[in-house]
Amino acid sequence: MIKRRVLALGLTALATLLAACGSTSRPKPAPLEPLQAKIAGRQVWRQSVGEPVAGLSVAVLGDRFLLASARGQLVSLDIGTGEVRSRVDIGAPLSAGVGSDGRHAAVVTQDNELVVADSARVVWRTRLNSRVVTAPLVAGERVFVQAIDRSLWAFDAFDGRLLWSTPRSGEALSLAQPGVLQPWRNTLLAGVGPRLVAIEPLGGAVQGQMTVAAPRGTNEVERLGDLVGPAARQGETVCVRSFQAGVGCVNAERGSVLWTRQQGGFQGLAMDGEFVFGSDASDRITAWRRSSGDVVWNSDRLRYRSLSAPIALGSTVVFGDAEGWLHVLSRDRGEPLLRLPTDGSAIAVPLVRSGLTVLAVTRSGNAFAFRPE
Repeated sequence: MIKRRVLALGLTALATLLAACGSTSRPKPAPLEPLQAKIAGRQVWRQSVGEPVAGLSVAVLGDRFLLASARGQLVSLDIGTGEVRSRVDIGAPLSAGVGSDGRHAAVVTQDNELVVADSARVVWRTRLNSRVVTAPLVAGERVFVQAIDRSLWAFDAFDGRLLWSTPRSGEALSLAQPGVLQPWRNTLLAGVGPRLVAIEPLGGAVQGQMTVAAPRGTNEVERLGDLVGPAARQGETVCVRSFQAGVGCVNAERGSVLWTRQQGGFQGLAMDGEFVFGSDASDRITAWRRSSGDVVWNSDRLRYRSLSAPIALGSTVVFGDAEGWLHVLSRDRGEPLLRLPTDGSAIAVPLVRSGLTVLAVTRSGNAFAFRPE
């Protein structure tokens, strides 16, 4: 009998293993073509935040970005200037990024301890019985936590009381990569295997499930299809990637699947009013029509450059890569418009935006704010 276990391989190692399919190494990154900038854009500030958490989810809180360092600090940065507004020392290395509602911020340590802080100090701590790599969600005066085995816990944000929990997912393998955990109106949406599950947040009752992909393969690793973050949302539509299996969009109001498409890939998606954007395992970029899932365009220009999850910004879509470049493409054709450098190390976390300001955090622990114009 195959015992239940957690997939401990890191994303890069597993992605390389699956993409290589028997070859000795991942193909060389596509060389960058000379680019004459077609739009303006500039770096507006740079700030060192310490070594970032891989898969970190940066919280955007009004006029601040909130980040967590791997060594255990919460750092609040002014969106306009990059000035450090506050630092809180958690006192232990972290395994997951930060979630916050603006009053409480929650992280999880490598010793499986959930820690909740305000802007000045740690408020409470509690021990968990499973490893966590997905950033906690803080909403409705509750802290929601998703473990690697896709079990869920809900705690009172003020005193740390456990309010409810759900059992493990029952999947043979689980992915050690940040999953999907986000609010939608009065519902909690969580990725459990290849399914997006709607949960009543007060008591933890399951209200519905939407299957995004049907993983295929001859062994458990090939059939691994956990939903990976970040998910993309516009109105009632939520679009998400199933690891190495496919992408799909659901109507969160009706609890129905709108469309799914097979595509091997490891990173989350971005979406605007018309299109959904993502890259596959070889970093071939695709734009799908949001309403139907029809392919609008593909681009091979950035193959094997280890692209980050994208972000949609006005008439553009932006990807980061393993050499620290930000690639700004036109949303309607995928045409390269602008290329912006950071510090030469990989973009380590999903890009986030506040208004027209895009934040990129590198593996070296530097945060860069850009404004494409």
